[in-house]
Amino acid sequence: LGMFSELKFPVPWGHVAAKAWGPSDGHPVLCLHGWLDNANTFDKLIPLLPRDCYYVAMDFSGHGLSSHRPAGSPYHFLDYVSDVRRVAAALQWRRFTLMGHSMGNFSLSYCLISPQFCFLYPEMVDKLVLLENLGFLLDPEDTEAWLKAKRMAIDTLLSLEAKQQAPKARSREAALQRLLEANRHLTAEGGAILLQRGATETPAG
Repeated sequence: LGMFSELKFPVPWGHVAAKAWGPSDGHPVLCLHGWLDNANTFDKLIPLLPRDCYYVAMDFSGHGLSSHRPAGSPYHFLDYVSDVRRVAAALQWRRFTLMGHSMGNFSLSYCLISPQFCFLYPEMVDKLVLLENLGFLLDPEDTEAWLKAKRMAIDTLLSLEAKQQAPKARSREAALQRLLEANRHLTAEGGAILLQRGATETPAG
């Protein structure tokens, strides 16, 4: 397990980098590094672990060899949870073990990445290994609403990314019609005013 391979997973702003140890057909384990760390956090630990697993340690966006998010973009902890979901999808892992260290599992203000992922996607995680953490705690009254809102936000984002296509060119009239259909409160005059700044004219439309 001392030998590893480098991996890259495309994301809209570049790629998420990772390194992998062990047989690719082994039991999948996704490893999440800590605050201001990177995938090399696990270099000394992985060789000590069971050899029948496939360990993938990812660099969170803006860390290690992963692309930084666009300038001016925040690095919210739920965005890191989305990165975990993206990597799991790219690996085509439907169920796996999650191992988190430091920021990978603990920070202030409920910002615990691996426990949050488990809470949002319990069907995807068979085991959770936490290094330096107590778990993910929410007020019981907030649990249902938090779970529904956060999972819907991540799933919708990834669904839109998967369907991303080049913008379609339309005539000015067709663009106005589409805008009015999506915004029933708008008048044709109001829609035309908005389209002046809300659409880009190209030779095709």
